[in-house]
Amino acid sequence: MKKKIKLVPIRLLMILVSLMVVYPLVWNVFVSIKTNTEIMTDPWAMPQGIHIQNYINAFQKANMGDYFLNSLFVVIVSTTLLIFLALPITYAVVRYSFKGSRWIFGLYMACIFIQPAYILVPLFLQLNRLRMIDNLFILCIIYAVVRLPFTVFLLSGFLKSVPVEYEEAAKIDGCSYFGILYKIVMPLAKPGLFTVSLLAVIGFWNEYPIALTYITSEHKRTLPVGLVNLFEVQRYSTDWGALFAALIIVLVPTIIVYILAQERLTSGLSSGGLKG
Repeated sequence: MKKKIKLVPIRLLMILVSLMVVYPLVWNVFVSIKTNTEIMTDPWAMPQGIHIQNYINAFQKANMGDYFLNSLFVVIVSTTLLIFLALPITYAVVRYSFKGSRWIFGLYMACIFIQPAYILVPLFLQLNRLRMIDNLFILCIIYAVVRLPFTVFLLSGFLKSVPVEYEEAAKIDGCSYFGILYKIVMPLAKPGLFTVSLLAVIGFWNEYPIALTYITSEHKRTLPVGLVNLFEVQRYSTDWGALFAALIIVLVPTIIVYILAQERLTSGLSSGGLKG
């Protein structure tokens, strides 16, 4: 009984924090289905009806549909490139002991602390000289490389848990190194690959400064950049309903992905951290 009483303040605090997080999201949903008159009159009141035209305006007039497709393309290609690079690098560093392997792994760990904002200007100058600015595929490569150090760190914990006996048996059967990696190690490391992929997807979907710097054409903008541009436009306009609808368009995919995969993500992070 005493333990339950001691837990009451903690539970109340958790409820309060949950309300602080959930309330703005719920309020945003309600405002996104209001008319502009309702929003300007009383933004805190309940909507009098469902004004779907806000979402239509967001997709058609504000080009959120194009931005959505651009972000979807960037997320899929970036995540694919990231896994394609991270898996063999992590496997080589974790499984094989060669001269300089520890230094290489330490270099990747050090790169985790290098934020993208630190390299925006020099990288922009290099890409501009190579005429690679305003290219979505180049943006995908940048995303994958920037995310690579953290992915190597997280994925190393999973690969260390893969039994070496499976690989030795495959070698005896004449399997190549790449065959061992993609036929033996990769299936056994699926929980780790799922975890790092999901974290990468969420990060790529919400990334803003890199996309703002290296994408200059309006029709190539990703959702976060397009959303900020829409906000700037709404400062001199009256279509606030479309702005809040656009916010929901950006939030919904992330929330759905997390709800569907939260258990696997949590267990994957825990197991990866313990094994690492």
